[in-house]
Amino acid sequence: MKWIVAIALLLVLAGVGWEVAGVAQEIQRQSLVDEARPADAIIVLGAAEYRGKPSPVLEARLNHALFLYLQHMAPRIITTGGAGGDPVFTEGSVGRAYLSEHGVPPEAIVVERDAGSTAQSVAAVAEIMRRMNLKSAIVVSDGYHIYRVKKMLESSGLQVYGSPRPSAPPDRWQYFRQAIGYLLWRVGVAI
Repeated sequence: MKWIVAIALLLVLAGVGWEVAGVAQEIQRQSLVDEARPADAIIVLGAAEYRGKPSPVLEARLNHALFLYLQHMAPRIITTGGAGGDPVFTEGSVGRAYLSEHGVPPEAIVVERDAGSTAQSVAAVAEIMRRMNLKSAIVVSDGYHIYRVKKMLESSGLQVYGSPRPSAPPDRWQYFRQAIGYLLWRVGVAI
């Protein structure tokens, strides 16, 4: 009887591993595709900020969003991200300041400044877009991050296009990490 339970457990684990590997492959494929096209908004996923200045990752995301904005891909940009331990600044507000300093009119920037995770950012952005009657968006983040964010926003009824910031290829672990995060979200565990 114990061997039946052991075999069943191994089959379940193999199935989960197969699913994670399949989603990781989809994430890798999505990470290499720039789908930018005209939309209602450009969403910039937050990343670290240091005393009011964007980290190199956040700055690269903001620069890519700025490039898309200047190409008239969308009339507004939504920056996201909470405080992350900083008592003064949030990733979203640092993003807004950076974009304003680079010529984006403040009225064209919407800030989500409370989220502490991707799931929280996506939920807040979906609500912001619903209230503003926005139906489509270009998501700007690191390539490995876009698949999960797109799926989450699409589940809110939005049309979403991915546009990864220029970067070096990530460590392959990032694809698996995002696959696990996505699969957990699908079963109701938001991270």
